[in-house]
Amino acid sequence: MALIKSVRGFTPQFGNKCWFAENATLVGDIIMGDNCTVWFNAVIRGDVHEIRIGNDTNIQDGVVIHGTYNQSGTYIGNRVSIAHNAVVHGCTIHDNVLVGMGAIIMDKAVVHSGAVIAAGAVVLAGTVVEANSIYAGMPAKKVKETGPEMLEVIRRTADNYPKYASWFE
Repeated sequence: MALIKSVRGFTPQFGNKCWFAENATLVGDIIMGDNCTVWFNAVIRGDVHEIRIGNDTNIQDGVVIHGTYNQSGTYIGNRVSIAHNAVVHGCTIHDNVLVGMGAIIMDKAVVHSGAVIAAGAVVLAGTVVEANSIYAGMPAKKVKETGPEMLEVIRRTADNYPKYASWFE
């Protein structure tokens, strides 16, 4: 069973058919939708600010989601895939987004729908990532539009993670 811990009077809440790895950690002011998965060694820490996560979102191995005390909560939409070892901190991620492995998204950044944050990219505080765009680099900059093939990768990744979780039940 995942570590699900209350802090400052807040207990994580989650919808139907969510799956959490045994060593995932969910703490504090978290509200998560239906059909989400939180994978091995992922930490969602709502101790200093709220964290809101939509439906059908997968938070993969080693991801850290946090915010900044009294300044920046974290808001993640529906059908978002956050890949291994990414850091999502005090930002907003809209629907149908893929965050690549090891990417970092900082406070008050906004990632619009259909975007891809490339593996290892660093989205600086306050950056606005355009819809249907791929951002890469340090600091992350727009490198191209997400075409139909990449939008299919975003869709397929979100669809596959509940299936993968079913293998562990």
